[in-house]
Formats: sequence, C-alpha cells, structure tokens
Amino acid sequence: MDTASVASLCAIAAARQALPELNIREQGLAGRNEVPRLRLYTSEQAHSSIEKAAIVLGLGQAGVRKIPVDTAFRLRPESLAAAIEEDLKDGWKPFCAVATVGTTSTTSVDPVAAMADICDQYKLWLHVDAAYAGSAAILPEQRQVLAGCERADSLVFNPHKWLFTPFDFSAFYCRRPEVLRAAFSLVPEYLRTPEDAEARNYMDYGIQLGRRFRALKLWFVLRYFGAEGVRERLRQHIAWAQEFAGWVDEHPDFERLAPAPFSVVCFRARPAALAERLATSWNDAREEIERYLDQLNEALLEAVNATGEAYLSHTKLNGRFTLRLAIGNLRTTRRHVERAWQLLQQQASRIDQKLRPRELR
Repeated sequence: MDTASVASLCAIAAARQALPELNIREQGLAGRNEVPRLRLYTSEQAHSSIEKAAIVLGLGQAGVRKIPVDTAFRLRPESLAAAIEEDLKDGWKPFCAVATVGTTSTTSVDPVAAMADICDQYKLWLHVDAAYAGSAAILPEQRQVLAGCERADSLVFNPHKWLFTPFDFSAFYCRRPEVLRAAFSLVPEYLRTPEDAEARNYMDYGIQLGRRFRALKLWFVLRYFGAEGVRERLRQHIAWAQEFAGWVDEHPDFERLAPAPFSVVCFRARPAALAERLATSWNDAREEIERYLDQLNEALLEAVNATGEAYLSHTKLNGRFTLRLAIGNLRTTRRHVERAWQLLQQQASRIDQKLRPRELR
C-alpha cells in the first residue's frame, strides 16, 4: 500500500466487517437504531491517522477512546481492560484495538502481547501500527519490538520510514484476508477477466483499483545493501541516537523528556538555574518557568533549522514543548549528529541570554 494511514484505515474497515451480524457493508451505520455505537481503542500517543480512519468509516471521533499511557508513553493494558468494561456497561460495542510499535512522538512500543490477551478475551480485532519501529526487527537484538505481534489480526510497517525506500511504500499484513476482502471487494462486469479464478487481484483488498509496483523499490534497496548492510546502518543510527541522548543527559542545561529506544531523542533546553527553581518553586512560579521554557525551545527549534545544517522537529509531551532529533537518513553520519548538538548548545545559550525575562534571571 502507499502509506500506513491507508493501511490502518483498511484494517479498521476489516475489523468492522468482522461483525457480520451488523450488516454494515450493505446497510451502513446512519439511521439504524438497532446498531450499537462502535468503539475503537488506541493509545493517547497513537498516530492521528487512526482517528482520521474512524472519521472516514463513520465511527466519528467519539468512537475512538484514547487510553492513558505510562511514564514511558506506552499504553496501559489495565486501563484498556477497564475502558472496555465501562463501555460495555454503557451500551457501546467494542470491536477493535490499535497498538503502536514506535509512536510518532516518542517511538514508544505498546505492550502488544498484553493487548492481545485483552483482545482475545473481548473478541476485538487487534491492529498493530509498526510504521516506524517495525523495521528495527531486522536486527536480531531488536526482535523483541514485535513481541506479541504474531497474534495480531493485521500489521503495517513502512519501509519508506527506516528501510531507505523512496516514498511511498507500506507493507500491510492481514491474518484474515477473507475478512479484508469481504470489506472491499466489489467487481462490476467491466473489471472481470478470465484470470480472476487464478490470480489474486489486490483491488479486492483495499480502496484503490490501480497501484504502482511499490515493492520493486524495496527489492532494489535489499539487492544493493543486502540484509547485513541494512542492519549495519540501523545499528549506527541507534548507536548515534544513544550517544546524543547521553550528551543531553550529561549537560546541565538540557534534559531528556522520554526514553530513546531507537533513533529518535526527545529533549529540551532547560538552563540549570531554572531547573533548580522548578524544583523549589510554588505552582504559579513553576507555570511561569514552564511557559518560558516552551518559548525558549520553540525559538531554539527555529534557530537551528534556519541554519540549514540540521533539521529538528517537535512535539508536546506532558504539555511541554519538546524537541525531536530523528536519525534515519541513509547519508546521515556521526559528524552530522555532532554538528546538530554543537548548534543546539550554541543557539540555546544565545537565545536564553536574549529572551529570559528579568524576573527569571
């Protein structure tokens, strides 16, 4: 498929089709009082495409229940089970849960095996969005990132994210292809051919009728580098990210805001003097300091990116403006990572001297 967004939409459509007693394909959802409201579960940190899929499929944003995460930004399975029980009492129809292997903001990995246990208990379709971190499983030492995924009903990962494949190409797997086909197959006479009985036609398993030969791009990458060549580069990316995370942890004017299991580091500038005040101040003063730190880091992001030597992105974690350094390009070297760190230190010091209010000095 083209992207994980479309693959996840197809997976959720299949999960809905797995409720044949509701006859949703033929009769739809609108105006049917006999059909209970459907509920989809996913982490607070899940990609926005899951919520978009719910909108497209008629579930609405209210049909998505976002489950709280732990301190490492992983879905809490006990909260998922409690949410399902609560919804059942309130008349909802739980039908699907989405686990994320490598969340967009922090690259956290949800506890897929525990979620699979819950989905088995309540007969929910389990979809795994492994768009980013699924590629890491090519490394023997990272194989555990897919622990429990063998029990999922569907899974997607993106070679165009971290397997050096040109955009766009998503690999979508489905344990129950007959359900996926039942959700999408619609073959008018003008699309029938004498080979229909012999060949699998992928128009029956998704939205698009026509598609490019996307897999050829990945074949070229694997043919050129080989499995070991790809593994070597992924190991380098992870090692450089761990080194960068160490620099952040050791610097008194910076702090890390999330674990860094792969090649993305979430952090922010936080001058040491303000760190001490955060630890000892009352709520109002802490809020003032946090507002300034958001302003400082937003300006720092713009300044570093404006140099043209590095490009960082951002997110918000626990309400804090958070910088993200992501290492994933085929041509990135350790020298680039070092230079990004130099720029961050230089620009953070300059901007803090310029922006910090007098009352915070």
